[in-house]
Amino acid sequence: MCGRFSLQTPVPDLAELFEADPSRLGDWLARFNVAPTDEVITLRRGAAGRELVSVRWGLIPSWAEDPASLPLMINARSESLETRRAFRDLVIDRRCAVLADGFYEWRKEGGLKQPYFIRRRDRGPMALAGLWDVWRGPNGPIPSCTIITTDANELLEPLHNRMPVILEGEGAQMWLDLDISQRTMEPLQQFDAEALEVFAVSRRVNRVAADDAACTEPRSAPIRETAGWRERPAVGDAPPDQLGLF
Repeated sequence: MCGRFSLQTPVPDLAELFEADPSRLGDWLARFNVAPTDEVITLRRGAAGRELVSVRWGLIPSWAEDPASLPLMINARSESLETRRAFRDLVIDRRCAVLADGFYEWRKEGGLKQPYFIRRRDRGPMALAGLWDVWRGPNGPIPSCTIITTDANELLEPLHNRMPVILEGEGAQMWLDLDISQRTMEPLQQFDAEALEVFAVSRRVNRVAADDAACTEPRSAPIRETAGWRERPAVGDAPPDQLGLF
């Protein structure tokens, strides 16, 4: 699952790294606690090549009569993309990647929800596989997107049984750049656990209104292998005053 994330990398750096045209983006300030229904930066293939486009996070299918009657589709399971009505046509020609520097996941410790931040060990931005669509309502069009998830790798499984699909290299090219007749689901795989690290952060990130650098500040040593979880409080055992993570 992916329910919150951060994106602090400046747009010019994103444009250079992903070889994408940023001209359709307006001003973008660093975000440390992006939440559902917020605007996010997506990477997708346009008529002249890759482009960066701002859309709403939480997919509204183009065919929806009343978006309020639908669940908030911030995530889409990779296994059901080709069968669920909301996603099956988008897989053909509405592919994208949602850009992030890292994402949050929660674990119950001491009876409280302890947030963790997951990022690449090399600190580079992530391209999270996604789908987009445009809903046309009475007040104008609303472009929106969802993030695709797959089974969690061994490093992240103590947090949640799902994780976003992280694209890179050939996988990103296969997802975004191939012609429609060549497109494949092959890139929708687990990301290498050895390329990620996890650390506890302040519980202030639980509040959507909290959106500053303190949200991603480490409150524990990075966990880079499954054995590292043994040094964390047992789930549900440690009293809150021993966690030291306020």
